[in-house]
Amino acid sequence: MTRVLGAYDSDDPLATSRDDTAIRTAYEAEDAWGLSTSIDLHHCDPRTISDPAAVERFTIELCELIGMNRFGDCVVVNFGEDPRVSGLSLVQLIETSCITGHFADQTGAAYPDIFSCKYYNPWVVAEFARAFFGATDYSFVCVLRK
Repeated sequence: MTRVLGAYDSDDPLATSRDDTAIRTAYEAEDAWGLSTSIDLHHCDPRTISDPAAVERFTIELCELIGMNRFGDCVVVNFGEDPRVSGLSLVQLIETSCITGHFADQTGAAYPDIFSCKYYNPWVVAEFARAFFGATDYSFVCVLRK
């Protein structure tokens, strides 16, 4: 059964320590099939979130950081007729599942999602994404997949 572990944000004291003990403990104790993390990044650098090469570089560097093996090329496309939601979207298959994301030009927000049956530290991912895209803050939700 899928279980939401919790919602976290950059104001949480654990953000700077990157302590994933509680998340890792639940992942191991429940013998989860995978971990899914959905991140909301706010007030990003507009040049970075609208640059396809930067989004691809983010994906490649993220995979290296968390030890995920990419399967094929990163796909980055720009689409959306509604200005409120238009922007780049990415899909990167990884051997243990996938990384996706959408980048909203009008609001300066970014929404990367990481799903993998190999464990990774979601705090590391969120902090890396914040730094890469120049976000002022973030929030994320972790879900155990069974």
